[in-house]
Amino acid sequence: MYDVRTRERALALVAQGRSLNSVSKQTGISRAAIRSWQTRLEPLDKNRGAPSPRCTGIPSKIENPASYAYLLGLYLGDGCISAGKRGVYSLRIACADAWPGLIDACAEAVQIARPYNKVCRVASAGCQYVTSFSKHWPCLFPRHGAGKKHHRRIALEPWQQKIVDAHPWELIRGLFHSDGCRIINWATRLVQGERKRYEHPRYFFTNKSDDIRKLFSDTLTAVGVEWTVLARGSDPLNISVARRASVALMDAHVGPKY
Repeated sequence: MYDVRTRERALALVAQGRSLNSVSKQTGISRAAIRSWQTRLEPLDKNRGAPSPRCTGIPSKIENPASYAYLLGLYLGDGCISAGKRGVYSLRIACADAWPGLIDACAEAVQIARPYNKVCRVASAGCQYVTSFSKHWPCLFPRHGAGKKHHRRIALEPWQQKIVDAHPWELIRGLFHSDGCRIINWATRLVQGERKRYEHPRYFFTNKSDDIRKLFSDTLTAVGVEWTVLARGSDPLNISVARRASVALMDAHVGPKY
């Protein structure tokens, strides 16, 4: 492990126009190491491999359950976990460029879940993938698997359900941020001969997975939000919240994307 000063001295030699090969011979540092420092100067945190609280011999509690509930909602909506080399997994959550505040909130939640692992944002067409690598993502999201979520069963582990029961609004907010929207419906009405416009805010949640929609609707019911199902063709893919009192609850605890 080389300290930052040693890395800076090696890069200073490269900046003078020296080849990686000559700098390597002078310093005794491999060319591969010097090349990697050109993109990342700081050493990786020694604690990045620290175990998840869920994968120890006796699993412990999640330190920040509210943040985890929010991240769980984001993951169920627009996240995936992929296996890489040497037992390392990548967590990727797609966030639309239109909602920069959402991207920041997602990155913060991922960092809280694995505080010693780097979180990066990978740009793509119209979105950013908030990404982090760790051996322990399957410990924190045990229902991950290959293929699309609506093609497999999605169910929470008992410890996850306890977190959701304690922090229902955080799960709702995460699911809404991934697959929801707040719109304004409007209509006109004649009042004393004058046509007036009336606006009605409404929340929608759309997901192809029956299990994820049920998790969302069950959690809405638990916090007193009334909802209805709207079919797209013959598929009941949409959950609607339109009653004034329920919309007020959603505005107080969730609000529009930002």
